[in-house]
Amino acid sequence: MKIDILTLFPEMFEIFNHSIIGKAIEKNILEISPHNIRDYALNKHKKVDDYPYGGGAGMVMLAQPLVHSIKDVKLHNSGKVIFLGPRGNTFTQDIAKQLCEEKELIFVCGHYEGIDERTYDYIDMELSLGDYVLTGGEMACIPIVDSICRLIPGVLSCAESFTEESFYDGVLEYPHYTRPECFEGEKVPDVLISGHHENIRKWRRLQSLLITKEKRPDLFRKLELSKEDKKLLTKANAK
Repeated sequence: MKIDILTLFPEMFEIFNHSIIGKAIEKNILEISPHNIRDYALNKHKKVDDYPYGGGAGMVMLAQPLVHSIKDVKLHNSGKVIFLGPRGNTFTQDIAKQLCEEKELIFVCGHYEGIDERTYDYIDMELSLGDYVLTGGEMACIPIVDSICRLIPGVLSCAESFTEESFYDGVLEYPHYTRPECFEGEKVPDVLISGHHENIRKWRRLQSLLITKEKRPDLFRKLELSKEDKKLLTKANAK
């Protein structure tokens, strides 16, 4: 996948040169390129913001450098242009799964009080991390890009690394244990050291359901429970 990021702070995205994403870049599975929006400003001082018409607090990002940066990147990236802003849909795992199917994407990081409204003519999608305010679009862009990239085949060592994680199929992840078998008087559940893979699978599924029901009832209500899910829950409630 090819990803271009338009930002005022390209150095913030050096984080992608490390760990799992960095290895995927080295293997040419991913290409992530930040571009400085300020480089596209036509004014003498490379100014990218100005006071809002009509008055009010704060500054607004100019349309000119934003639009010109989008147009330039579009010459070699035909992907969707995604703006990180408060009007957008809240980013979810389902959106990550949809976007990981794309071959190319362009992310635009906003700043200040917002962007000139006319810039939206060049934006295909707007995404938000949630109902709170961040200091800039970069803070939202990093986790969103990471979430998308880790779903791309070859980025993680095996598909199970993400298919069994929280939110992938609508439930939170089951509990994990590792050595030692007993720590401060608390033992690893017997089923996990039984060697019985089918019982382990059922135990993990039940734990995911129970944890989701307790911690995120909003997610649990949206689940389409299978016959096995209902059987596991009924059996657990009977104990």
